[in-house]
Amino acid sequence: SRTDGGRRARHHRGAPGGQMIIESILTTMDGRGAVNFAPMGVEWGEHDIVIKPFLETTTFQNIQATRVAVVNLTDDVMLFAQGAIGNVQFPAGPAQVVNGVVIDAACSWRELEVRSLDATPPRARIETHVVHCGVRREFIGYNRAQHAVLEAAILATRTHLLPAQHIRDEFARLQVIVDKTAGPREREAMALLTDYLRRTPPSPVLSPSPTHTVGE
Repeated sequence: SRTDGGRRARHHRGAPGGQMIIESILTTMDGRGAVNFAPMGVEWGEHDIVIKPFLETTTFQNIQATRVAVVNLTDDVMLFAQGAIGNVQFPAGPAQVVNGVVIDAACSWRELEVRSLDATPPRARIETHVVHCGVRREFIGYNRAQHAVLEAAILATRTHLLPAQHIRDEFARLQVIVDKTAGPREREAMALLTDYLRRTPPSPVLSPSPTHTVGE
């Protein structure tokens, strides 16, 4: 959800110290079974995954309460666009092992159980172990337009961190890529983000987090 800091999508980038970040839709549940969907980059490992949500987010509160989560990997960038700018619910079904859900649009997913949780402000460090891996369909990769939408979704969550002109300039650059290489789904996602940016008043620019902040 947007309250979890926005969206980062599933292309790779390095975290401080060289740890690979994979972009996902992270699903968590509260004690009553309400599901939260949050675009989020996670520190990736085949057997262990680290999640670093801010303490005020629903993601952190849910994981603290239930000690489980599901990392969903998808090639549908619309989910990242929608999750970056609002609190959304996606079609989903029950996970196989943990008390959680898997989004219908997932190509594959990892079900996680918490091994350790450090709640030192401002961001938690939650070390998890993969207890189940599922595959629904092949992930064939992103084209340039899909990458552009992912970056635009990131920018849409950073209006309080980056100058408004910088964000507008980046959107214009990314729009060129979308215009050249997008399919209908990517064009719709980019239009959604562009409309959101137009309707969002500029925020005072705050000092950025020392690590990546999107979707966490």
